[in-house]
Amino acid sequence: MILTELDGGTVIHRLSTPEDIERWRPGFIGAYQTVFAGFPYFERFYPDEAQGIYKKLTSAPNNITLLATRGDQVQGFGVGIPLTSKRSVANQMTGLVPLQHTFYLAELGVLPEYRGQQIGRTLVRERLRFIDPDCYSHVVLRISTNNTPSSEMYRAMGFTEMGVYMNVNSLRTDGQVNSDRRLFMSRMLSQVDLDGLIPKSTP
Repeated sequence: MILTELDGGTVIHRLSTPEDIERWRPGFIGAYQTVFAGFPYFERFYPDEAQGIYKKLTSAPNNITLLATRGDQVQGFGVGIPLTSKRSVANQMTGLVPLQHTFYLAELGVLPEYRGQQIGRTLVRERLRFIDPDCYSHVVLRISTNNTPSSEMYRAMGFTEMGVYMNVNSLRTDGQVNSDRRLFMSRMLSQVDLDGLIPKSTP
């Protein structure tokens, strides 16, 4: 399903059929490996690992899986799933948000050569549009504590830091396994104008 087209010919798709999911699988795998091999994560994902992540995300109930493409190339991706589908994150959020009514923006990435073109922001905005407000009241995500551009983008879109952190162990591109620190940000759906993606004023 095509959602919108950006200047320069980038098309935002929502993957909603098995055919779509299979068609774009190789492109997602390549983009995923490239994005997370760079700053700030420097993670090494082998093709079968990236494919397993893709399968798990696209199999999650009520997932919102979006791709930014130009022709047959995947330029970026954005995936959202119910928080309860990501157990490790849900455990961190227990007592802080209503788990059954919280959506998790699980993955966001844009290839380096296409950054600065509003692709990432559009992938966030379009995911938010598809979250059912009758089922979900909160949205959470996590980012690297070193990822200043992303944190600034999310703040501009109404997210705030929760003061909660999580260490993630991963294989890095240098062959070492170590951890990086990630912070959680959240937002209530009812407090945001999804057209402008700025906080609504309150009386």
